[in-house]
Amino acid sequence: MTTPATDHGAAATSATSATSATSATSAMSAMSATEPDAVAALAGWQLRPGIAVTPLVEGIHLRGRRSRVTLEGSRALPRLWRMLETSLRTGDHAALLGEAPAGSPLRKALGTVVDQLHAHDLLVERTAAAADGPVARWLQATADHPVPAAAAIASARPEVQAADARSALAQAAGRALERCGSAPTYVAGNGVAPGRIVLVAPAGGAAESVAAGRERRLAVAAGLSGGTAFVTAPGSPEQVRADAAALSARLGLVPDADPAPAAPGALTALVAGAAVQRLLCAVAGLADPADEGDDHRILPHRPTVLVATDRPSQAGYHPWLGPDLLDPDRAAVSAPPDTLAEALRRTAALGDELVGVLALPKPGALPQLPAALAACPVPGGVLVAGAARLDLARLDAVCRAAELRLAAEGLSPDAAPGGSPGIAVGVDAGHAWGRALRRSAGLTPPRADGDLPEGEWLAHPQARHWWTTLTRRLGVDAGLRVARCAPDEDVFNAAVRDRSGELLGLAVEATPGDAAAFAALAATVHCQVSALDLTPSQLSLPSGASAPITAAGAEYAGWEDDGWTSGWLAGVAAREPAFQKALRRLTGLRARPWVPVAVDARTVAAGLHGCGFAVLSTEEGAR
Repeated sequence: MTTPATDHGAAATSATSATSATSATSAMSAMSATEPDAVAALAGWQLRPGIAVTPLVEGIHLRGRRSRVTLEGSRALPRLWRMLETSLRTGDHAALLGEAPAGSPLRKALGTVVDQLHAHDLLVERTAAAADGPVARWLQATADHPVPAAAAIASARPEVQAADARSALAQAAGRALERCGSAPTYVAGNGVAPGRIVLVAPAGGAAESVAAGRERRLAVAAGLSGGTAFVTAPGSPEQVRADAAALSARLGLVPDADPAPAAPGALTALVAGAAVQRLLCAVAGLADPADEGDDHRILPHRPTVLVATDRPSQAGYHPWLGPDLLDPDRAAVSAPPDTLAEALRRTAALGDELVGVLALPKPGALPQLPAALAACPVPGGVLVAGAARLDLARLDAVCRAAELRLAAEGLSPDAAPGGSPGIAVGVDAGHAWGRALRRSAGLTPPRADGDLPEGEWLAHPQARHWWTTLTRRLGVDAGLRVARCAPDEDVFNAAVRDRSGELLGLAVEATPGDAAAFAALAATVHCQVSALDLTPSQLSLPSGASAPITAAGAEYAGWEDDGWTSGWLAGVAAREPAFQKALRRLTGLRARPWVPVAVDARTVAAGLHGCGFAVLSTEEGAR
């Protein structure tokens, strides 16, 4: 919204809610004569402020702050709207009722339009519209119940806490609160770092809080350093202070100097107004400004932060996956992503360009054929991941990059023989287990007498495709060996080596064809990257561990068999539960949830858990 006082500028832009489209004609035919007369009841309602209307050839399009709707199906709709609009804006319903008598077809048609206005929240009770002024109009445009919301704001009695109550940021926030009808008090010191403010108010308003004997308080923190500023999500005072400290560190802001006097006036006004807006919305029970739009980057039920910069001049909300989980809503466990698209959406939050905890894997200038490649920086260099599709390469790169970052605590990113611990990251526990088990099983030498004839794996369409890609298209002189890892276990090891004996690709899967396909694909990725002379410090090779999340919720055509990547991965996913059981018997691998200690590892782990991802500590057992 645009904040109601020019001193604190415009808060972050919010978008309308999801578009709805209805047909007035079909609604008219469904209406019965026994329903209440919506037109007669209009006397108690008016349009929400800011409603814009666009006439169409056979309908109208209405846009409000909270929703928008298109009514189509009759050339009479623009005229019906003109009749209603005059009555709704002026409050004079006599002419409307006289022109459309009860029971007439016109009255029924008008009633259908009114029902749609109610359904899409474009009307507000007229009693709430008695008050005037920018704050009243804002509440009329946004609140379900504007009168109680206005009362909660008026009784909030907020505190502006700052190292120096006379600082430009503290004074701008105080003026914004005053213009919203909420008289503030100033508290200097109180442990607030220079360049930051903390706005605090009783939850539900001061009067209600005292009457109920509660001491729960809501707070929002803001910070400003030079040309960069932030506003935290609402929470307890302890939570927002912790968020402010972590966010300042994430953005590289200096906490020990008051930058407000040197900061641009517009940026100071913006961040102060945005902080006031978020606090008052929380106090009044309104939707948080970050939740009003349809930004796909924002994660549901997770906090967001506003980050603003002066050069370039911009402001926007970003998902916040901070390490300090003090409030119950922050500590709540996030459900794992249920589709690959949702998993990648959450990885975008992990790799947010301003406040993310990991670098987002990108294809950049890397070739996408024959295999898809994605790369991201990791400790000590660059990680390159390859897969049959770019989305799978990006997901694998995120998980591997997280494992390498978490290894900073002293654990290995891989489980090694002899019982040394390792780390496995996945979109859920099953995915993490699949990654860890395959790595562990790859260390198990296959049976000496377990080699399978070429015909048992070359008949698989994916194995044949990637093997011919490697040996014919790329011209690599190599051999592929597939062997059963243990008697009576459907676990197969496939290894691709060049003529010098160098290992190019390795895979452990549930069938000879799957193992050969992933090994040949891994060798293709290896050779593809080697030809680019990227010298990455880490190379992450594909496996079937991501098949379950890839297949989840996917729809397949009847002709998508193993010759299609989607159909093939669906089969791998179906075999995964039994395959993991066999791998556990074979490797003796043990795992438990991992609890980090080091600061960097705790930050990364908190981000992963906030996205619903799983982090396991793995350890080899007796085989």
